[in-house]
Amino acid sequence: MKQNFFIILILIAGILLISPLSALAADDAEGKTIVETTKEKKGIVPQSLPSNEQKEKQDPKGLRSQNQQSVPPVNTPVYQPPLRGAPGGRVGGGTRGIGDELTTLFALAVLAPNHVGLTVQEQPTLYWYLSKPMNLQIEVTVIEDQAISPLLEKQISVPIQPGIHRIRLADYGISLSLGKQYRWFMAAVPTAGRRSKDIIAGGIIERVESSEALRVKLSQADKLNIPYIYAESGIWYDTIMAISELIEANPKDMNLRIQRAALLEQVGLSQVAQYEVKQSGAAK
Repeated sequence: MKQNFFIILILIAGILLISPLSALAADDAEGKTIVETTKEKKGIVPQSLPSNEQKEKQDPKGLRSQNQQSVPPVNTPVYQPPLRGAPGGRVGGGTRGIGDELTTLFALAVLAPNHVGLTVQEQPTLYWYLSKPMNLQIEVTVIEDQAISPLLEKQISVPIQPGIHRIRLADYGISLSLGKQYRWFMAAVPTAGRRSKDIIAGGIIERVESSEALRVKLSQADKLNIPYIYAESGIWYDTIMAISELIEANPKDMNLRIQRAALLEQVGLSQVAQYEVKQSGAAK
């Protein structure tokens, strides 16, 4: 009798144990367990795999996996114009007709701000832009302010393809003195005997001494950050030179072109900026 009684108790206990487990399994099949329901009531969220957004937040420096195809937004330099000088440092840059063909328009521009642009380089590189292929004679002129004779007056070999081009003063043995302003011009010459017909674009450049703070920042920065440092310091020509040298060294990095386009837009060179955006492939 006692054995039968213990057997009955074991069977009852088994039934009682199986019943709640069956209920839990049923709740899980419906997509929510009793335990999860209790946690939700108490404000407890069950742990799960992190979402893509959470992964980006957890990933140091916001870097994504190489397997992902999305392109991160481009962080562009911000040019801070120096608190000195008067506006009006850029001339020309408009669209003009080539020779007598007024319907064949092109744009000639210098990559200069509309105020006196600064450099800390003794022999900086100057950049200019042409919108169409050119067979006209092209001249570059650099002249010290108030001087009569130019420091540089040189013809450039043609034909010239559209795009952004450079003039390295070091190639011509030209050095700028500290504290002096220089005017520089690019001229397209339709008729050699009628220079009044020249199509001219120009800017003003002044060499200044580099501050100690700027030298320290540059010494501690990698090449990708140098354009940002020059831009925030108001050193226009060195900003453009730094970003342009990066583009020349990394021609497939389209983000660099977007950075240069942003700088050009900031000083009102919208047409050149649009050209850069097209070259980057970002234009729709």
